[in-house]
Amino acid sequence: MKHLFIWILLTIFAFSASAQNGVATIQTSGQCLECKANIEKAVTAVKGVRMATFDMETKQVKVFFNDKKTNVDAIRKAISEKGYDADQLKANPEGIEKLSPCCRPGGH
Repeated sequence: MKHLFIWILLTIFAFSASAQNGVATIQTSGQCLECKANIEKAVTAVKGVRMATFDMETKQVKVFFNDKKTNVDAIRKAISEKGYDADQLKANPEGIEKLSPCCRPGGH
């Protein structure tokens, strides 16, 4: 019974480790709590993203994802389409227009 329990724990650990094998930190142009919510929502909507946290102080979003289902370029694209810069990828102008005035470049 003890061996079965250990085997189950190892199986669960191996599955969770393999399902969340990508981590990326992306520099963005977000600047406030509304930006934080917009960016995290856009990133977590990407299939394969497990979790995203935006740090307003550093303007970086840390993303945990399954690299068999998505990649960093797709995550950057989702941020850009929402109206924010994502590393070297500039914000999509149509996305910028949909942002609140305070979230647009120069809004704060």
